[in-house]
Order: sequence, then structure tokens, then C-alpha cells
Amino acid sequence: MSEPITVVVTGAAGQIAYSLLYQLAAGMVFGPNQPINLHLLDIPVMMKVLDGVVMELEDLALPLLKAIVPTADPAVAFKDVAAAFLVGSMPRREGMERKDLLAANVEIFKVQGEALNKYARKDVKVLVVGNPANTNALICSHYAPSIPKQNFTAMTRLDQNRAQAAVASRLNVQVDKVKNVIIWGNHSSTQYPDTAHATVTLEGSTKSVPTEINNEDWLNNIFVEIIQKRGAAVIAARKMSSAMSAAKAAGDHMRDWWVGTKPGEWISMGVLSDGSYGIPKDIVFSFPVTVENGQYKIVQVNFSS
Repeated sequence: MSEPITVVVTGAAGQIAYSLLYQLAAGMVFGPNQPINLHLLDIPVMMKVLDGVVMELEDLALPLLKAIVPTADPAVAFKDVAAAFLVGSMPRREGMERKDLLAANVEIFKVQGEALNKYARKDVKVLVVGNPANTNALICSHYAPSIPKQNFTAMTRLDQNRAQAAVASRLNVQVDKVKNVIIWGNHSSTQYPDTAHATVTLEGSTKSVPTEINNEDWLNNIFVEIIQKRGAAVIAARKMSSAMSAAKAAGDHMRDWWVGTKPGEWISMGVLSDGSYGIPKDIVFSFPVTVENGQYKIVQVNFSS
């Protein structure tokens, strides 16, 4: 067994965290041999609920979970953390766009950025889940100048997972047979899910997704709209935003960032732009990336191929 790492989850009494915490404690994200200490941050009025979450974590009886620290104090929550899941934010409700959340979230991510800067490890990996995630990641990094800006990422893995599932359903294959769907932009209705370089494994061989689907209208219009509006559709159906699927995506994102991507496979992450594809530098934008030794690299896709 390795030495325990400390992982913080904000908004820890909320719905996304409720699904995420089991993944972390069970070794599904950082590996089956990596013990963890969980720091759980929420606002003071949620401490009673958080007590119940702690009881459930204890009752899981999972050997990798070495310590649980519930707190409303960012100084305690971010102390020595190696990985941070910034889930807590002003929630999006039916009829709201992500821009409506911006003003409310500035103060939240300012405080958390300052706490990361002062208390966290300087190599901490920060995943912003709370929306608007790309803007919140930029705000957070601004207030944590001692931590490399590349260590702040925003989640678009939920959109990638949605897109892979939609393609798999269309082709009537298992979802793990579909690879390298790309999410460009932001986790919002302006994102662009791209299958141009996606592949599918059929009868033991790798095929092009656009060739196999063979329907430009579905790929360029129907599919794009499905993915762009999926979050709103979930809210309309359950009167709350995506939680179980968002938690799974957060775990997927951090696992691949921590452990690395498989050869030949890309994932979508909101990362600091280096100017690739003409995207202005120093904004957080979703690109296809590969990860090796804990470092991500933007994939340079050849659009002429």
C-alpha cells in the first residue's frame, strides 16, 4: 500500500458528491492500492447533512479510506490536498443558463482559490465540476498564483460520455467500443461534440464512426443538438441537474489525469489554451488530450485527413 493522499470534495453534502464519494473511497479513481484521506467541505447550514454522509462512508467499511474530515472551513478542507473536486457551486435550475450562475459563483471560487494557494500541495490536481466550470476554473486559478495554471481543469467528460453513449446507441454497440469523440469548447449549449475522428470497433476491426453511421444530417445536426441539450433534458425530467452521471464523469476525468490515458485514446478536458486550433491563449477550453505521467497534452488533430 502507498502512503495515503488527501482528496477534497466541495459541496460534499450535495447530490453529485453523494455519488462521487463511493468511487473515491472504493479505489475506482486513484487505484486499488492507493489509500486516501477524504476532506469534505460544505457550507455551515449543511453540516448536519454532512454528518449523515460521514456515517455512510464509515458504514461502507472500505479499507482504502483512512480518514474523513467534514468541515465548513476552507483552511481545513484544502490542507495538503493532492487532488481537489470542486463540485460545490450555485446550482443550475430549470430555465437557467450557465451565464446566470456566474456572478454567484465568483465569490465561491475566489475563496477556494485562495485556500488552495495557501494550504494545498503545489502539485495539486484541481477539477472544477461546478458550472460554469471553465470560468470557475479560471477564477480559481487566478486566486492561486503559486499553483501552475495547468493544474486547473474543467469537466467536459460528462459531455464526452453522453456523446459516446449516443453514438453507441445509434450503432447498436457497447459504449466501450466507441473511442475518440471530442468535445470542443465548454460544458454548455455552445459546445461542439465532434465525431469526425471517432472510431468504433465492429467485428474485431476499427472503423470510422462517420462512415459507419453514414448520415450527415444525424451527425451534424440531430446528434449535436442532443448532446448540447442533454443537461436541460435531464433537468426537465427530474427537476434537478445531472448528478449520478456527473459524478461518474468527474471520477473518469480525474482517474485518467492521475493514471494516464490508454494508447491511441483521447479524452476531452477543459484545459488552459496554449493557442492550439486558433483558440485564444489562457482561456479554459475543452480540447482532446492525452495524459502521461500526470501531465496532459493537447492532441493536434489533422482536419484534412
